[in-house]
Amino acid sequence: MRQNLILLGPPGAGKGTQAKMLVDKYAIPQISTGDILREAVKSGTPLGIEANSHMSRGALVPDEVVIGIVKERLKRGDCGKGYILDGFPRTIAQADALFSYLNECGCPITEVIDIKVPKDHLVIRLSGRRVCRSCGAGYHIEFNPSKDGGRCDRCGGELFQRDDDREDVVIKRFETYEAQTTPLSEYYKKKGQLTTISGIGDVEAIFDDICKIVDER
Repeated sequence: MRQNLILLGPPGAGKGTQAKMLVDKYAIPQISTGDILREAVKSGTPLGIEANSHMSRGALVPDEVVIGIVKERLKRGDCGKGYILDGFPRTIAQADALFSYLNECGCPITEVIDIKVPKDHLVIRLSGRRVCRSCGAGYHIEFNPSKDGGRCDRCGGELFQRDDDREDVVIKRFETYEAQTTPLSEYYKKKGQLTTISGIGDVEAIFDDICKIVDER
């Protein structure tokens, strides 16, 4: 059965991890808006050139350009069995355009999974992350600390906190996401396509919950 999935969830909810596991299980591609925008720019497609004209000056890429690039990606052969949309749609306008396009193609969204994680938990999860400047290895000051505390166990490189993992930035990112996504959750709920799950707990247990939802559809 074809699986056309959308994953919703705030930064740090584990969407990327779960998407990769779903890719392996169902043999369908993960489509990240950021990835396909960068690919279109690199490839020099007409839409990629237009997107770059906005991205290069720090402006948001207009909905019609993002939607066009997503449509191009969905036409590829590897989407024949379905796909996982990660980071799209972000607005009601994008959701409406996607809905119309997929219905015309006869392959509507089969499930929208909203991974919920409370703000306080996300702040702990993200603000505690540390990355090695030398090899890129990841740590967490509470859940996965290095032996030294300030140095990488693998190469001895200095550990640092990324700017977007600072507590104040994490809170702002969460609030921005909630403001943008709450209307989307309601949008898909009204269509009977939304299922909400908790993003707290064992990664494998969360994955099992998602698979049960997908298989029941």
